[in-house]
Amino acid sequence: MAAHNSKDPLHGVTLEMQINALVARYGWAQLGKLININCFKSDPSVKSSLKFLRRTPWARAEVEALYLDSLEDAAPEDLDNDPWANSRLKKS
Repeated sequence: MAAHNSKDPLHGVTLEMQINALVARYGWAQLGKLININCFKSDPSVKSSLKFLRRTPWARAEVEALYLDSLEDAAPEDLDNDPWANSRLKKS
């Protein structure tokens, strides 16, 4: 049986994984500047961010876009430390 290869770069990446990766890369303060939503600015936590982003499609779209941009901007040495980025590298 052939493995299904999705062309969606977010395939298999949960919203929680995205938030954790963005916080690890930017920190809460910088994340709040990049995406202007209160769950990143006022008493931020992964739990409160997930609750808000799951109910707010426009904010979730911004987080997903920033996550994808951060993967494209990552240097090769950064990809070695990000297990989620490694799964999306194109294999020749």
